[in-house]
Amino acid sequence: MKYMLLLYAAPDKEPEYGTPEFDEMMEAFALTSEAYKNDGVLVGGEGLQGVESATSLRIKSGKVEVMDGPFAETREHLGGYYVVDVADLDTALKYAAMIPIAHFGTIEVRPLLDYEMEN
Repeated sequence: MKYMLLLYAAPDKEPEYGTPEFDEMMEAFALTSEAYKNDGVLVGGEGLQGVESATSLRIKSGKVEVMDGPFAETREHLGGYYVVDVADLDTALKYAAMIPIAHFGTIEVRPLLDYEMEN
């Protein structure tokens, strides 16, 4: 089963760019990605540019509205994701716990829909 591991963190809780703590976090991300690849569970993943680069769209009363920034007001921002293919939720949670953001943010673990199995 495929799961998306969504990485959320408050910018003021993240290690600051250029610090030893930031470098340690980035090394931990590299090791996490390497472990996912070595275990054969990595489907994909990327980091996202900052929320200031986001554009949101919605349709109200048949009119398209486009807004700068993310729609949700929250302290934690979506910063990236992994998609893993594992046996079950417990295994997905094990891999989610390896992500460095879990130490100061939140990892949302959500199963992906399998449209081929739904039909």
